[in-house]
Amino acid sequence: QVQLVESGGGLVQAGGSLRLSCAASGRTFSGYSMGWFRQVPGKEREFVAGISWSGGGTYSADSVKGRFTISRDKAKNTMYLQMNSLKSEDTAVYYCAATTRRPSSSSWSYEYEYWGQGTQVTVSS
Repeated sequence: QVQLVESGGGLVQAGGSLRLSCAASGRTFSGYSMGWFRQVPGKEREFVAGISWSGGGTYSADSVKGRFTISRDKAKNTMYLQMNSLKSEDTAVYYCAATTRRPSSSSWSYEYEYWGQGTQVTVSS
């Protein structure tokens, strides 16, 4: 079992930055790939960024490319999402997710076995 806990969300003005963290516990952190998703009420959960279990492979959605950076620190069992140049449309609940089923991350939410509880990010315009 893997437990994931997100933190770092909050209220920020458009153009500002936030860094989300996802602390993992329960099994070897390096044994799974991870991702960030976000969701607004009434909409499907949306892929934001993913990272392989080695940490060497990352990719992100076109909507955040060039603004958001995903990373992981194996020593701290923590994954991060650095969000810069935030826009009002980035407002959502952000979730971290992990999967042991594949070495590279996926943009499909159904491929992830473990989820955090979510952290709210609100960007004011």
